[in-house]
Amino acid sequence: MHSLRTLLSGTSLALLFSALLTLLPNQAAGRDYLDLSADVHRIPTAVPYFVNKKTGIAGDEGRWMADILGRALEFHGFITIISPDRYGGGQESDWKALGAELVVAGSYEVIGSQLALEMRITDILDGQMIFGRRYTGDWNKRKHILFKFCDEAVDKLTGEAGVASTLIAFVSDGSGQKEVYVTDILGDNVRQITKHRTLAVCPRFSPDGKRLMYTSYHRGSQMLYITTLGTETTRAISWYEGLNMAPAWAPDGNRLAVTLSKDGNPDLYLTGAIPERKEKLNIIERLTSQAGINVSPSWSPDGTKLAFVSDRTGTPQIYVMDLAAKATRRITFEGNYNTSPSWSPKGDLIAYSSLFSGNHQIFTISPEGGVPTQVTKTWGSNESPAWAPDGRQIVFSRKRDNQQQLCAIFKNGVGLRVVSSKLPGSQSMPQWSTRLDF
Repeated sequence: MHSLRTLLSGTSLALLFSALLTLLPNQAAGRDYLDLSADVHRIPTAVPYFVNKKTGIAGDEGRWMADILGRALEFHGFITIISPDRYGGGQESDWKALGAELVVAGSYEVIGSQLALEMRITDILDGQMIFGRRYTGDWNKRKHILFKFCDEAVDKLTGEAGVASTLIAFVSDGSGQKEVYVTDILGDNVRQITKHRTLAVCPRFSPDGKRLMYTSYHRGSQMLYITTLGTETTRAISWYEGLNMAPAWAPDGNRLAVTLSKDGNPDLYLTGAIPERKEKLNIIERLTSQAGINVSPSWSPDGTKLAFVSDRTGTPQIYVMDLAAKATRRITFEGNYNTSPSWSPKGDLIAYSSLFSGNHQIFTISPEGGVPTQVTKTWGSNESPAWAPDGRQIVFSRKRDNQQQLCAIFKNGVGLRVVSSKLPGSQSMPQWSTRLDF
């Protein structure tokens, strides 16, 4: 492998908390990044236990922080972590003999309720430090600091920030009822959002990631609700007669596309922003009025188009609507059961689920149509794809036998792994948030 120092340059300025010290040396202008559009060499990386500056030893916390950072880095697909069991976890070792090309070393200091955490990445092949940061923040936020460093490190290596500082919302029946939950990318820190003790489905993050909208039968009929994360305050926002389902937030946060059946047929409607008071969503216009069912809207990143599902031709297919021209065209013609479109944040692809050879599989297709690309090829039912904010990964639900789990995969079909292996019950309908400033 070429020296990583030749692949990296520039300075990242985004910090999670106040960055007290910039450790990155001056480097040449211009950037060359790892190309993740193809199958890249996975970089063998050691993340030894973090050292407490006061005691000079790692302890349980140092081990925990190294483990979290290593798992977060490995989640991004181009790094493989060398087990600390191979070298005892210490920060001094014969890294070249172990095959390590990168070493991520960390040290920390606890001052009252505050944490000072320093991390740096060294290229073992030329002995140069590639990237480093020092953060201060609340001790209880240490995991968020680790995730922030991970995302900045991924940015330094690839030219696109990582996705560790995100959440995944999903539906689980682990409590005995289908409720909405959120988790981090590692499947840790799972938090139950709804406690309606009834069916809650189709969670959707607001563009800033601070709120969740979903459909629930909490009061005996289908209604749209919104919950502010952190405070978990919840209120109804749409209770039109009939269906109120599958909401989609416009990228600007000022409009919604929802499926309503108040006029008889399930159709797409454009509404205004979430009302500040306990009022119903204000309908701006009806977007579809064709025969058949029209559901599952997904906005283009520029907010000018909608992908959606309609069975107007007899079977569920993916359509794209130009909102200004009100022109609609069908983009899927292979397969007779295509659902759950999700528009990539890069704007270049739409992911969807298709019934293929007896199983649902995840495909991607250009918004202009054309030949689709099959992403998942394993047995089981793979449905409800949703993009990570970097446009590189897709989360989806996979059902095998009677078990349904959340999985993530890269858009080129490699790196399939289970996200929700620690969770009870079945998980479905995942949605990925934008990057969050915790």
